[in-house]
Amino acid sequence: VFGRAGRLEEAEDFVQKMPFQPSAVVWGALLSACRIHRHMKLARQTAQYMVELEPWDAAAYVLLSNIYAADNRWDDRAKVRKMMDDRCVNKQPGCTWIEVNNQLHSFIAEDTSHP
Repeated sequence: VFGRAGRLEEAEDFVQKMPFQPSAVVWGALLSACRIHRHMKLARQTAQYMVELEPWDAAAYVLLSNIYAADNRWDDRAKVRKMMDDRCVNKQPGCTWIEVNNQLHSFIAEDTSHP
């Protein structure tokens, strides 16, 4: 709730003072708030917590990469993507389905096989 309201320092303080170790999901919510409110410093710290908890999960890397891209920080974005490559972390491609004339069609990002 603090994060959605733009009160990111309070949100971080709340997470840090939780009586149990916050999960990657909790840190992910804070990282998403950092993206919305463009809080770079806290975004980097929060992404680091997520990576420490779940280094194989692409979520933190992708969110941080997108935060850097939105701020035109292309070198930082490239570093995050390289880190993903170095650690063999893969993002699942985006996928969508539509039904046309009772026939289901699926489209996957960067897939050129569909007519």
